Amino acid sequence: MDEFDIDELYYMAVDLLRNLISTPSTSRNENAAADLVENCFANLGLKSSRHGNNVWAVAPGYDPYKPTILLNSHIDTVKPVAGWTRDPYSPDEDEDTGRLYGLGSNDAGASLVSLIAAFAYMAGRPRTYNLVMLASAEEEVSGRDGIESTLKVLPKIDVAIVGEPTGMRPAIAEKGLMVLDGEVHGVAGHAAREEGVNAIYKAIDVIGILREMQFDKVSPTLGPVKISVTQIEAGTQHNVVPDICRFVVDVRTTDAYSNADTLEMMRARVPGCTLTPRSTRLNPSSIPAQHPIVERLVMMGLEPFGSPTLSDQALMPWPSVKCGPGDSARSHTPDEYILLSEIRGAIEIYTRILDTLRL
Repeated sequence: MDEFDIDELYYMAVDLLRNLISTPSTSRNENAAADLVENCFANLGLKSSRHGNNVWAVAPGYDPYKPTILLNSHIDTVKPVAGWTRDPYSPDEDEDTGRLYGLGSNDAGASLVSLIAAFAYMAGRPRTYNLVMLASAEEEVSGRDGIESTLKVLPKIDVAIVGEPTGMRPAIAEKGLMVLDGEVHGVAGHAAREEGVNAIYKAIDVIGILREMQFDKVSPTLGPVKISVTQIEAGTQHNVVPDICRFVVDVRTTDAYSNADTLEMMRARVPGCTLTPRSTRLNPSSIPAQHPIVERLVMMGLEPFGSPTLSDQALMPWPSVKCGPGDSARSHTPDEYILLSEIRGAIEIYTRILDTLRL
């Protein structure tokens, strides 16, 4: 295949990002965006594969006896929120500020196109490892037809670099997520008489325990497990003592415990309440601070941190580090943007990480 220099790959990346912004690709509707990625690989002279709306390429020279690095970011976006002052699907550039506006520009289009550029650069260079680039679908909804569906068809992966807006700082740990449906039962009665057992009052006690709940282990990078009751529902009418109270619990887990272990400990502390997980599959993730990829990022002056936000790392059964251009605070906001300089800088950093890397 042809060898590329950083400048031409930067312009390719920006052109691809413009096309992606112009192509609506909300979660589960990424077909056209996947087509764009397929065409990009073809134009780069790289063979790609596709499973649903997930598209990946394996760099030439694959050797099953070598370790394999996965580069990954996602092609889907959230729906535009209220408050946009411009067309979210128009890739408008402000030359004075160097900003490129558009839905998905920051989360995570810039990471995606920068990783594709770095992949194309490294595909034509000597490597002591295999390299795979995956553009995945349904990340914003943790959908089962996203990266999870590719695990059975991808080559064996040893470590991943996940592109999300972190200012190129390496997130060496990421919180997991469980959403629990809580339920407390009482006894119905007439509100005018001393009848029944009020399920709301029982639930208040349970919620108080959940609010104050702490665990022995605290993650050095992610801190404590965070538990938040976010919704509550009870009662049928004003004069009936409610016999059931339901509530929703948002649990942000850490690498100190698995999701299953966290759930078991929570259940043990709130007898009389059922806690039913909607899923336990979105686990916390981490990578050793001494991993060669992390060490290279630190040598570049980029400080590791623990990330509270969820990504496709939660569905990866291998170590991973989250690192990408942009700022997480811009994600899912009106007038989302990326700085063009952030894309160029990301391509340079990704290639510096990968060039001559030994695992």
